[in-house]
Amino acid sequence: MQTSSDRHEYPAHWEADVVLRDGGTARVRPITVDDAERLVSFYEQVSDESKYYRFFAPYPRLSAKDVHRFTHHDFVDRVGLAATIGGEFIATVRYDRIGAGGTPASAPADEAEVAFLVQDAHQGRGVASALLEHIAAVARERGIRRFAAEVLPANTKMIKVFMDAGYTQKRSFEDGVVRLEFDLEPTDRSLAVQYAREHRAEARSVQRLLQPGSVAVIGTGRTPGGVGRSILGNIRDAGYPGPLYAVNKAFPQDGTELDGVPARRSVRDIDGPVDLAVVTVPAEHVPGVVTECGEHGVQGLVVISAGYADSGPEGRERQRALVRHARTYGMRIIGPNAFGIINTSPRVRLNASLAPEMPRPGRIGLFAQSGAIGIALLSRLHRRGGGVTGVTGVSTFVSSGNRADVSGNDVLQYWYDDPETDVALMYLESIGNPRKFTRLARRTAAAKPLVVVQGARHGGVAPQGHAVRATRLPHATVSALLRQAGVIRVDTITDLVDAGLLLARQPLPAGPRVAILGNSESLGLLTYDACLSEGLGPHPPLDLTTAASADDFHRALSRALADDTCDAVVVTAIPTVGEGPVGDAALAEALRSAAAEVPDKPVLVVHVELGGLAEALSAAASTAPQVEPGTASVGVPPKAPPGLAEKAEPATPAQRSATATATAPAPAPEGDHLIPAYPAAERAVRALAQAVAYAQWRRDAADPGKVPEYEDIDEKSAAELIAGHLARGQGLTLGTQETCDLLGRYGIHVHRALPAPAPDAAVAAARTIGYPVALKATAPHLRHRADLGGVRLDLADEEQLRRAYTELTELFGKPEELRPVVQGMAPRGVDTVVRAVIDPAAGAVLSFGLAGAATQLLGDMAHRLIPVTDRDATSLIRSIRTAPLLFGWRGSAPVDSSALEELLLRVSRLVDDHPEVVAVTLEPVVVAPRGLSVLGATVRLAPPPARDDLGPRTLPAY
Repeated sequence: MQTSSDRHEYPAHWEADVVLRDGGTARVRPITVDDAERLVSFYEQVSDESKYYRFFAPYPRLSAKDVHRFTHHDFVDRVGLAATIGGEFIATVRYDRIGAGGTPASAPADEAEVAFLVQDAHQGRGVASALLEHIAAVARERGIRRFAAEVLPANTKMIKVFMDAGYTQKRSFEDGVVRLEFDLEPTDRSLAVQYAREHRAEARSVQRLLQPGSVAVIGTGRTPGGVGRSILGNIRDAGYPGPLYAVNKAFPQDGTELDGVPARRSVRDIDGPVDLAVVTVPAEHVPGVVTECGEHGVQGLVVISAGYADSGPEGRERQRALVRHARTYGMRIIGPNAFGIINTSPRVRLNASLAPEMPRPGRIGLFAQSGAIGIALLSRLHRRGGGVTGVTGVSTFVSSGNRADVSGNDVLQYWYDDPETDVALMYLESIGNPRKFTRLARRTAAAKPLVVVQGARHGGVAPQGHAVRATRLPHATVSALLRQAGVIRVDTITDLVDAGLLLARQPLPAGPRVAILGNSESLGLLTYDACLSEGLGPHPPLDLTTAASADDFHRALSRALADDTCDAVVVTAIPTVGEGPVGDAALAEALRSAAAEVPDKPVLVVHVELGGLAEALSAAASTAPQVEPGTASVGVPPKAPPGLAEKAEPATPAQRSATATATAPAPAPEGDHLIPAYPAAERAVRALAQAVAYAQWRRDAADPGKVPEYEDIDEKSAAELIAGHLARGQGLTLGTQETCDLLGRYGIHVHRALPAPAPDAAVAAARTIGYPVALKATAPHLRHRADLGGVRLDLADEEQLRRAYTELTELFGKPEELRPVVQGMAPRGVDTVVRAVIDPAAGAVLSFGLAGAATQLLGDMAHRLIPVTDRDATSLIRSIRTAPLLFGWRGSAPVDSSALEELLLRVSRLVDDHPEVVAVTLEPVVVAPRGLSVLGATVRLAPPPARDDLGPRTLPAY
């Protein structure tokens, strides 16, 4: 507890768990008066050299005065933080505000001296870097803007910590001491450094779980059966090469064997290290197991045991305690209520799961929050793989269960660097941190495909075991934001597998043009229709007839792949009745060899489920040359040589345009070039369409655009306006004039409107504005509802205005109920709506659509994360289904899309510059052939939600 002289209560919100460079965890928390003994013990374990670097003199022990000083803080001018493992200090950091506590009052009050001390055994783990992020965030919260640190020149490690942080710095040397001064405001470089450290640490923490050097299964029964015994057998049967142990308190004290595996009563009884513990004991016994594992130095846990948040409120508290307990010892957890983990790498061969068979090795990473869905995905991949080792199998599999600690975000960090994973498939039932997931997804998708299906997307309720941030955004909006980040969003696990197999086996298409050939005219027409439905550009199907031989297929596929007007080929095949001209094996080899001649264009096969063509295609691939795992890469191959396909039709203008703008695609992983087979045309084409869209995103991601600068934006004046408004209350909707004033600071001009509480006031307003005018009812139930008759347009004189005023009041009520306004007429155009909102989970989102029924009834809105670039703004207005109305549909005049894009960019800048602007609505925005008019606007201000992605690295709190 703090003394009465302390100026602030204990700041519990400064407590955080962090992942260190080696993948372990530590807890960061404020130092209090109760930490005297811990501080003394910590100091005794620090080397004399480190003490010298800290105090610039021999300092063998802390005096009572030192201990008092370093444990008594006011949490404003004097703050100390400690990094702890197992409850004991491993590092400390403190700042003292310059000008406080007797130092010269002339020094700036927003600057502080900062100093670190890290236990020698924990140096090199990134502890100091993590503490610097946290103490900097604390200092900013307390009004400190600059840190100063004095370091001995020989203390190169600490100098490097400061220099590598990415803050704006000044360095000087005086009296044998290096003095470093740096601003604490986050910069692009400091955020990049922070994200890079976060990536390395979280990837390493998952690597320690998926690539353990030794494993113990805790809770293995002495008799056959049971979860623990099953997982032990699965690990052993998969050929895990490292030390494996069975643990159960019922085993003999002197040790024995269980199914050929050393058996021990406790993890403590194991002589060597244990990297991973798979916990299968009942939930009430797990705390004791966690303590034993932590004391033995286990690096991570996979908790199969149920009875946590999946069982209700009491279980949720048990789950929180489990995470806190494990992190105390620096361990990370997969689960609880997990199905397990799998790593098929020949170096690891780990099947620490309930899956009775090890999946075949391959290039697909698989993450599932549901054990049942995980089983289904593994089963489908196994069936579709045809028994061939190659890119069709699984690299790693993680079932997170209740996702109490390790999440999909952590696994994405691991997959991004994993050379054995080329495609990532994820089944998610909730997204705990959408803002971070979107950031990681964008980076991952730029390197390898990421396919996601989300369950429970319409119920609005997360699974009982999951802790999820509240979001006000509908699922469709979240999906749109994920697609903006390059995520391939699918609706079913069937689609997930279909897309994954195509992306793992085949190159990305250069465009949407599809050649169709096969021995079934009907199947070809179905494929053609499916292509049109998915927005692809199919060539007329080439019917080879049922008499086609394997050589006929080979020649037709070769010609199609050599055709410059073709980006992908779908082969349709039906088996012949009786002894037909072509067998499955011969056809499969013909297709494989033809596809290998032009390896930079994808080939898919649609087959009816008669015969064994799918299996034969897999078998044909097994004869192709193989490469070592990890050699697959994504690059830009040269285009195929020009050629003409048989019966090829001239390209349409849209196809020619696509060809002109497309760049060469990334190829599939080198190796077997296995052709995926689909039992239905719709499934094949849907997977192909997803690959086409993803390939286009990859090309666009190479040039994301820029956020333009506008000279007429007055950011400082806008900030002063916002601060003045918020001084009146915590959250408020601005009035009409206040809204116009704020938007005007960003070059957004709202069409003038004057209140008309009476007919004479309406006439006076019209004279001020100038005829013709519009009379509008602005009551909430009539606002923007011209279809209800609450708007009268093109009123040319006083007589028409007074008549319209009378009609409105007779139809809808008294003026005080209608809140009528008079507004000058704007040039005619297309009515649109622009909105921006700051969501506490996803962040700031910009939305665009047409005003009226298209938006309200059909939900035809497009969305982008803020800040929006010029390329984002261009794509945003073209993403809605009703976009043709903006670009000359049925002979109408195209609107001024450049003016509309500029408006979107200005709104984005306003919200990005001022997070206190939590909601903006511009409706309607009438976009004319030249220019636009904002006829209505509302702005809501509030204290901004916390941006934890801009703060120090932390693990989710429990």
